[in-house]
Amino acid sequence: MAVYALGDVEPDIHPEAYVHPDAVVIGNVKLGAQASVWPTAVLRGDDGYIVVGERTSIQDGSIIHTTARQPTLIGNDCTVGHNVHIEAADIADKVLISSGSVVLNGSTIGEGAIVAAGAVVSPDAVIPPRRMALGIPARVREGYEVPEDRFQYAVDSYVERGKRFRAELRRLDV
Repeated sequence: MAVYALGDVEPDIHPEAYVHPDAVVIGNVKLGAQASVWPTAVLRGDDGYIVVGERTSIQDGSIIHTTARQPTLIGNDCTVGHNVHIEAADIADKVLISSGSVVLNGSTIGEGAIVAAGAVVSPDAVIPPRRMALGIPARVREGYEVPEDRFQYAVDSYVERGKRFRAELRRLDV
């Protein structure tokens, strides 16, 4: 895995977290127990800090960054889909950030919410708990409440996948 200190600041990666060898983790980044970071994901804690909670997956191609004014906080039991960009946002527990979406500076995503695939959450937007945000710019879908623990299977799947990859992944081209 490509894990880098930036000056004196080193990532804090829990021993039970999994970081794929082709992912990049730089600087002031904390990964919780059973969190996973997948191929070509980049977590760059240079201007501020990033916290990824327990059992949260950061999937392939995602970019997680921060600013000097605001950290990026991602709660426990979250699924951050493929090719997501999160910048200086506060994401509560049990949130699904779907593939290809963007969550921008100062936004807040409530517990159990969904950011739909391809959505763009504008700076300083607030998505209430257990609501779905979709579109560009993202708007809350009226009259819809996300069922409780709707995506726990995805969380559990990535926890198990991290264990499997830690035990079984081997490179063949060297």
